[in-house]
Order: sequence, then C-alpha cells, then structure tokens
Amino acid sequence: MILNYIINNYFCLHKTYRMKKSILHLPNYAQKDLLFLIGEINKRLPQAEMIILYGGYATGKYIGYNEHEESGLPVSFITDYDILVVTSGISDKKASNILDNINDLYCKYPDYQTPVQFINDDIKTLNRQLEEGRYFYTQLKKEGIVLYDSGKFKTARMRKLNFKEIQQEAQKYFDEKFHKAELFLDHAIFDYKKQEYIMTSFDLNQATENLYYSIRLTFTLKNNKQHNLTKLSASVKRHSEELINIFPYDTIEDKRLFLLLKDAYVESRYNPDFLVTKDDIDALLPQVKRLRDITKRICEQRISEYGEME
Repeated sequence: MILNYIINNYFCLHKTYRMKKSILHLPNYAQKDLLFLIGEINKRLPQAEMIILYGGYATGKYIGYNEHEESGLPVSFITDYDILVVTSGISDKKASNILDNINDLYCKYPDYQTPVQFINDDIKTLNRQLEEGRYFYTQLKKEGIVLYDSGKFKTARMRKLNFKEIQQEAQKYFDEKFHKAELFLDHAIFDYKKQEYIMTSFDLNQATENLYYSIRLTFTLKNNKQHNLTKLSASVKRHSEELINIFPYDTIEDKRLFLLLKDAYVESRYNPDFLVTKDDIDALLPQVKRLRDITKRICEQRISEYGEME
C-alpha cells in the first residue's frame, strides 16, 4: 500500500506528457526493481532528462519467468526491462559507462531476478529521430512508459510512419552487418585450417557480434555500441525464441565455451596466456553458423513484413 502511494505520487508529476506514466499495472517485483533503477540513475547520472521503459514490460507482453524442456534439456526465459535513458550535457560514451556501472550494481540488488538492458541517447538525437519518423523511436513514443521526466525538454512530434523508408533502412543495416559477419566467418574457417585457434576465436566473436547487430538494427533501426556478447545476446532474444538457446548455458562446459567466445574480443589480442583448443572451436563454430542461419531467416522475414505494412 505504501509502495502504491509512492509510485502514484511519483508518476503524477508530469500530467501533460503524452506517453504513459503509470507502472501500477505491473507486478510488485517490477515496480520495486524500476524504482530502484530510477533512484540510482538520478543519483549517479544527474544529466538524465527522461527515463523511458519500452519493450515487453511497457506493452504488457512480458514473461516473468518461464522454464520448459527442449530436446530433453531445461530451458528458461525471462523478459528484460528495456530502458532508454535520455540525457543532455554528457557524452554518449560517458553516460553508457555510468549505466553499465548501474547495471552491475543492480545485479547485486538483493531482489535481483529480472535483467535490465539500458540504451542511452542525447535529447537532440531522440528528437531528430522522432522528427525523421524512425521506427524504433516512434514505436517507443507510442508504447513507452515515462519513468522519470525532468520537465526541461519536450519530445518532438512524430510524423506519419513511412514503412517503405523503414524497410529500406532495415535492409541497408542488415546488408552491412550481415556481410561483415559472413566475412569474419570466412576468416574463422581460414584461421581454423591454419590451426590458428586463438585468431579463430576472435573471428567467431566478431561474427557473433555482427550477427547480433544485424538483428538489433533490422528489428529496431537502432544499435548502441556494445561488445559484450552476454548483453548483446540478452538484447535480441525477445525477437525470436530460436535465439534463446544458440549458446546453451546448462552445463559448466557450456558456460566455459560461451565465456571463451565472449572474452576472445580482448583476450585473443592482449593475453599471451589465452588458451583456445581445436575442440573449443569444433564446439563453437557450428553454434555461430546456426546463429547466422537464424539471423538471415528472421531478418529477411522482418524486412519483408515492413513492406507489407501500411
């Protein structure tokens, strides 16, 4: 009851804002988590002008926790909190670093269960993208929930969406990132044949990163810079259930292989003691190829769907 009172007063500060403001329809655990995140953002990132919840928890299409079996193995899924933090007077890189630190702190939060995915934009960027009718931003304004608003800025008006333009942008992004992923896969196979397994791990890391970029850009027309494969994987899994189990995390060996792939971005270049074996690559290469095939199929399907929208 006290929590509802706090939230009710907190989100009634900006009645003139056109986006939704209330999270009272969300379960208590989500309300507590979001209030914690809002407090930490306001404390550690005073340049935050707006905090906007989007995605499953904003639209009501979220999964609190789901566990089932696939091919005899237990599989779990949970919808992330997707949060856009709009700033002014601070570089995107610095704001992103602060949000990464908040994410790390949140993971130590006593009631932590639901992951959070932050993205950040300057207010000028947000308004420019809205004025241009960029799909991700117009959907965000239509479906998002304002968790915090400093009241200093207004969001630009949306123009009518042109799905032909959306389709063209998505196709351009997909072509660029998927082509890079294919090149890195080619390099991986070349290095593998040369028994250069450490270099192969780096190639596979970059192929995976660009495949995840392909999905994010195709589905949202937005992609903040991110090299952490754990966070990249979490940010795209909502676009297809097939993406959930590309890299299994059920056994100690599964976890070791994925961490090896994730760490290869830095370790393969700077750690002389970084060890990658032929067996490691034999396990990882089919997984990355499977990710490539799924990425191509779901992105081409999404691009086709854009062309059918009116």
